[in-house]
This record gives sequence, structure tokens and C-alpha cells, in this order.
Amino acid sequence: MFKAIFKKTTALLLIAIFTVAFTSSCAKQGANQEAAEIHPRIQFEMENGDKMVFELYPEYAPETVNNFVSLTKAGFYDGLTFHRIIAGFMVQGGDPSGNGTGGSDKTITGEFKNNGFAKNTLLHTRGVISMARGGNDMNSASSQFFIMHGDQPSLDGDYAAFGKLISGEETLDKIAATPVTVSDSNPDEISKPTEIVKVKSVTLLDK
Repeated sequence: MFKAIFKKTTALLLIAIFTVAFTSSCAKQGANQEAAEIHPRIQFEMENGDKMVFELYPEYAPETVNNFVSLTKAGFYDGLTFHRIIAGFMVQGGDPSGNGTGGSDKTITGEFKNNGFAKNTLLHTRGVISMARGGNDMNSASSQFFIMHGDQPSLDGDYAAFGKLISGEETLDKIAATPVTVSDSNPDEISKPTEIVKVKSVTLLDK
């Protein structure tokens, strides 16, 4: 009788251990899937095969992330260039016109502190991706973006940062090292690439 009780207890214990392990595994898989959905990852592949991957943060700038993901899914960024490059500061792209004057067919709300959007506290440090906008129009961001090549606190609160580089720093450095000349739109700025820096494709990962 004692043996029977022991066997039954052992069996119940094993079942309990298996249940806890299985539940823990499912919870972990669920958490990983949820994290992928909450923080979409975007991959840039350059024409030369170099790659960069960014993690996007909708908790800071939800409309900005949704806009960028939608444009990515539509293939909007495929074949575009980085048209403005300032080493140590940032590299800018996302313009179908290729000269800083173009965008997509819509503009979005500027999700940053000085436009009444206090929850965006993501700082403009190296590797952060943020939205460009036109002059003093706070809500003119469309498709153009810039990637920080260095820390620039002066931009914090004035532009909608929405993600960060998680792999491919060497690619960012290579883009930033592109030779540049005087900008067509600003004679005081040396930022126009002397060679084409083309993005082959931008794709959404984990989907």
C-alpha cells in the first residue's frame, strides 16, 4: 500500500513539474511573440549588401512607427537614397525626390515634447532613427527620416525619435564616411554625397 501511495505521489509530482515547465515555456514564447509585435524590427539592405536593423518603439511614437511600418510594407523606401550626410551628426534618407524636397502622400503629427507630445522621451543618441520635417511646421513629417551618427541633445523634444539601431553599426559608419560636397539647398552646409548611397530594400522582420 505504501508503494502504491509513493508511486501515485511521484506521478502527481512529475505531472506538476511538467505542467509548470510547459506553462513557463508557453509564457516565454508568448512574451517573445508579444515583444516582436510591440517592437517591430526593420532591416535596411544597401545596394552593396550591407545591412542595418532597427527596433522601433511605438510606446514613444505610435503614429510615427505605424507610418514607417506602412511605408516599409508598401515598398516605398526600396531604391531610395541617403541624400544628406553629415559625419558625426546624422544621415538622412526617405525622399523619393532624392534632394530633400519630397515625401509620401501624407503627413503625420509630430510626436515630440515641443509639439505637446510629452511621452516621447527617446533621446537623439547614436543609432537612433527619427523623423525629418519641414522647417517650422511641427506636423509636416512624411517619409523622410534621419539616423543619428552621433549624440545630439539639441534635437531632443523637437523631432520624433522612434527607434534605434540594434545591428549594423559598421554600415552606418560606412554611410557616414561617404564623401560630401556643398548642399544644393544650403550653401553653408557640406552634406551632399558625391556618390549615390542607395538603399536596395527596407523590410519588416518577425512577420
